[in-house]
Amino acid sequence: MSEVHAPYALGSEDAELERLERQAQSIALPTAGLLQASGIGPGMRVLDLGTGLGHVSLQLAALVGPTGEVVGLERDERMLRAAEARRAAAGAANVRYVQGDARTYRDGEPFDAVVERLVLFHLPDAVDVVRHHLEGLRPGGIVAAIEFDVGAARTEPPTTLTSSLVPWLVAGFRSVHADPTIGTRIALILSEAGVAEVTGFGIQGYLAPDDPAGPALVAGVVSSMSRAIVAAGLVTEAELDLPTLQERIGDELRRERAVLLPPTVVGAWGRKPA
Repeated sequence: MSEVHAPYALGSEDAELERLERQAQSIALPTAGLLQASGIGPGMRVLDLGTGLGHVSLQLAALVGPTGEVVGLERDERMLRAAEARRAAAGAANVRYVQGDARTYRDGEPFDAVVERLVLFHLPDAVDVVRHHLEGLRPGGIVAAIEFDVGAARTEPPTTLTSSLVPWLVAGFRSVHADPTIGTRIALILSEAGVAEVTGFGIQGYLAPDDPAGPALVAGVVSSMSRAIVAAGLVTEAELDLPTLQERIGDELRRERAVLLPPTVVGAWGRKPA
């Protein structure tokens, strides 16, 4: 595996943790559908890469049931503490968390499945990471990946401000070596890593003009990425005007009666060859 270490571009400050909470809520249903479609079920031992605040690990815990086990892997101590608090509040005895790097971690026992959501997005060596964890599966074990296609986000009809934010975000993420359109190629990445029988699909959301979730989600990620967006030279900090951005997005969507389509949530999965 290469020695490229890419930090999580969005950090783990209070505002980012709050944004991650909102994001997790907004994609909980598509995540559940994609995980179920991947074939994860009762009794399985599952590794959740980059568990973050623990949302996916608890969804997996419900799928594997009391006879299964979920190991949530996360390198950020602050996120691990938040995940453990969430696990304890949920009473999920079949989940445990370990600190480590998703690129190099290896457990002493094989897993029945390895899952990642929005982790490969931030890793330039995504194929190597998948290949590494494929080796840690039992024969026939499942690899399941859930990623965004940020490039698919738009408003309908197109709007001036909100539509401009998508290319700004794409450029900002790429400037910090993240891959904002990785969802379009996630099935190819799994196949290239040696995963067999790869399949999958994407789920697109549609948020009404008066739905406050849309402006909050968009303004939140723009705020977290604002330094990279400004550094990319597409807009100035004054033009972004972060304190009023969420309000301006909401006003524009309502005024134009525009539906907001957030990034497509794309899932792909397959199996370790027997």
